[in-house]
Amino acid sequence: MIVRTLQECENSERRIVSENWESTRMQLKNDNCGYSFHITTIYAGTETHIWYQNHFESVYCISGEGEIETLADGKIYQIRPGTLYILDKHDEHLLRASSELKLACVFNPPLSGKEVHDENGVYPIDADPIEA
Repeated sequence: MIVRTLQECENSERRIVSENWESTRMQLKNDNCGYSFHITTIYAGTETHIWYQNHFESVYCISGEGEIETLADGKIYQIRPGTLYILDKHDEHLLRASSELKLACVFNPPLSGKEVHDENGVYPIDADPIEA
């Protein structure tokens, strides 16, 4: 059994900080469960281009408000507490936070730990791992 607290993970190399967001990677590839689990904060007033070409992601909004615009069709979806969105088609999108968003995210295949978006909004299929 693996037991970790959010606070422990936030105070370790599992917390990755970027310009528009920070992500605490609580469960990673080296936990050998086939998926990874993250608590991610999207900073208020930001817009982030994301296109997970190598991963599927499910995202549950814990707090805050924002929206997602899918670039293929221009549709806009509101995000509020209790909203789940699933990127089941590697959907290229813009994520906008009108207030700070706190999100619980699951990735398949699992992330290794140190991933950040490249210039196209993509995570690499295999980044440097965070040690267990």
